Amino acid sequence: MIEQQPPGETQGNNIPDCLLEARQLWRDYDGHVAVRDLDLELRRGDVLGFLGPNGAGKSTTMQMLSGNLAPSTGSIRINGIDLLDEPAAAKRQLGYLPEQPPLYPELTVNEYLDFCARLHGVARSERGRAIEAAIERCDLGDMRHRLIGQLSKGYQQRTGIAQAILHDPAVIILDEPTVGLDPIQIRDIRALIRELGRDHALLLSTHILAEVQETCSRVLMIHHGRVVHESRLDALDAGVQYRISGSTLPDDGTFRSLAGVAAVERVSPERVILTLDSEPPRVLAQLAAKEWGISEFTPQHRNLEQLFVELTARDTEGAA
Repeated sequence: MIEQQPPGETQGNNIPDCLLEARQLWRDYDGHVAVRDLDLELRRGDVLGFLGPNGAGKSTTMQMLSGNLAPSTGSIRINGIDLLDEPAAAKRQLGYLPEQPPLYPELTVNEYLDFCARLHGVARSERGRAIEAAIERCDLGDMRHRLIGQLSKGYQQRTGIAQAILHDPAVIILDEPTVGLDPIQIRDIRALIRELGRDHALLLSTHILAEVQETCSRVLMIHHGRVVHESRLDALDAGVQYRISGSTLPDDGTFRSLAGVAAVERVSPERVILTLDSEPPRVLAQLAAKEWGISEFTPQHRNLEQLFVELTARDTEGAA
């Protein structure tokens, strides 16, 4: 039996408090590129909404991040541990709930979580405490002696989340955790996600945009295997994005070097969307001093749904 090691004791992390770091991930299948040049970071307290239309590469990305699929190229570190070099140690820092929870209907909740604790390498002396903590956190106390096959869909989802967190992982990945639940069950699972996000780094993949807005602090969208948008949700809600048009706009790095510019989204060679972290007049003054032929500086008030449709539709048209 492999005993669990304390988080972060293996190979110190180069990025303070960065619990998941993926760099330049590529995955191709016989010439079809499913994921291309993807970078991703998760820090403690982050709840990242991972969005994209069907076929965008989300499932492939999560399979790579969870160690179930090797990337063609790129690197993944979980709590400072290289997933490719030390897969067993890295996976101890990871909790994963796939879209179809890996449940055994013939086991009780208690039996199943004990089985999962052994698989996760939880030390025998810590196993009882870990199971009790997961049951309490997922509100499964009244169901612990019930067969999983006799539980409602909502309690089965809770059991799936319990197995993902019982070894107290640094990073939690949840794939469509509220599919098939009724409104009350959805509300309860979302509350649990928000709670988990306080102490862990959490990646949530979902098609429900309202779920991202209610539970996440950041959003990352991919399409055709590449990142098309990444931002904090509070920046999007606050409307601190501006559309800039000009005849001779510089590269994205030049925009990022301007004081007050937090992020750059390239729409076309003549148009970008800037996310600002300071007063717009300060940025406008810097732009006015440049000879970039700027003809537009327009505030963007887009909700998440508008942004998603705009980016994925535009990207599809560009690919066509």
